[in-house]
Amino acid sequence: MNLKSFAVACALLVPVLAAADEPNRPRVREIDVVLALDTSSSMGPLIDATRAKLWDVVTMLGKAQPRPVLRVGIVSYGNRGYDRAAGWVRADLDLTTDLDAVYERLFALRTGGSEEYVARAVQVATRQLAWSKAQDALRIVFVAGNESATQDPRVRLEDALGEARQRGIFVNSIYCGEARKGEGNGWARLAALGKGQFAAIDQTRAVAIATPHDDTLRRLGDELNKTYLPYGAAGSAGLANQAAQDKNAGEVSSTVAATRILAKAGPLYRTDNWDLVDAATTGKVDVRSMPAASAPAIAALPPAERVRVIETKARERKDLQRRIEDVGAERERYIADAHRHAAPAKPKKAAGSQPRSLDDAFVGGTKRIAEGAGFSF
Repeated sequence: MNLKSFAVACALLVPVLAAADEPNRPRVREIDVVLALDTSSSMGPLIDATRAKLWDVVTMLGKAQPRPVLRVGIVSYGNRGYDRAAGWVRADLDLTTDLDAVYERLFALRTGGSEEYVARAVQVATRQLAWSKAQDALRIVFVAGNESATQDPRVRLEDALGEARQRGIFVNSIYCGEARKGEGNGWARLAALGKGQFAAIDQTRAVAIATPHDDTLRRLGDELNKTYLPYGAAGSAGLANQAAQDKNAGEVSSTVAATRILAKAGPLYRTDNWDLVDAATTGKVDVRSMPAASAPAIAALPPAERVRVIETKARERKDLQRRIEDVGAERERYIADAHRHAAPAKPKKAAGSQPRSLDDAFVGGTKRIAEGAGFSF
């Protein structure tokens, strides 16, 4: 075989080898979750509960197989400070893997009463956000509120939910009140039209159990933060926002601070847009050839030493993540034991009339839909 024929044969062989290697690559599926939250005057407790439970959802999805890539977006509605022509609905944050940006946006939401056009909120979520185009992606909207779901004078629920279904989006409804009240029927119908799940919740009730492991997680979380090295134009802002959202979580409660640390140690918390360790580990940047101005933490080091620093930080982070995961497992056992030994509950109201907590509606609802879409936990 001459040299030219050998080169052609090698070129033909490359895609064959790549295809043969494909089954060995970890399968990744995308999960897009949009929170469409009522921000009218009475909905402060709902927003607070969502701030408390976001990291539980992230940690839960981090245990899913196949391993997902999670993006979260935010739409809010029912606020007099929004554009009347848009139906008092606002797309606050497009779908993103930057979970610190999501948390920052949740803390920026403010309440102020106006008409609550639920159908318009679903329509904005469907049309204005950049949903995954992957065929096997899981797309979910959670729309939550406490007034009639059929107030919108321009957009019918049937039309908004029909468009969402056509785009492969599941719509879950969370009614902040008792299901037996008249408004609850409309929210149940919304979920049925959206091929999603309906839950009636007490927006003031979110399950939060402090554990003796929370202080250990806090200390490990402080150590984990030392493994992040900012780079590029977004580096300083990214590091500062990470610290700001740690503070926000801690101000909600020590329990929320603990769940955020668990989420940060999991596979869905991504910082490769501003953290050098994540970016180098995923191959997004080559630290050996980066301009000094882009990577101040390693600017003065020769290429080989730069690599050594990143590898050391990556090992430290992996070890801390493993330790946090171990403590998290002990924490879960403690919480499960606390539930088992809790005092007997008071007699329940009639079946279906008892409002649930956001835990079951948001965390449990996401898990049930993910399982129905082929994920396992």
